[in-house]
Amino acid sequence: MFITPAYAADAGAAAGGGGNLFLSLAPMLIIFVIFYFLLIRPQQKRMKSHQSMLAAVKRNDTVVTSGGLIGKVTKVDETEVEVELAPNVRVKVVKGMLAEVRQGGVKPAND
Repeated sequence: MFITPAYAADAGAAAGGGGNLFLSLAPMLIIFVIFYFLLIRPQQKRMKSHQSMLAAVKRNDTVVTSGGLIGKVTKVDETEVEVELAPNVRVKVVKGMLAEVRQGGVKPAND
């Protein structure tokens, strides 16, 4: 009464489903290609540029940490840098936590 009977598809339609498989996978392939070019590839480029920036850190560079601290590099190790935040205030920072490296020193303001 309320439920209509379900009929199975005939065997001829089920045997020729090779093209149907491609059509069902095509949207997934298109979505993957879009994700690759819009998300994955730019992120890989950003990671490469960040790694090269960290490898180029040297003494007397001004750095900005991911926490927002700005200081001058006084010592560079393989995985850490020593940053001088103020006169006689030095902290060790893991290289991976550097957000930006500014070449050379910053001149103080004339107050």
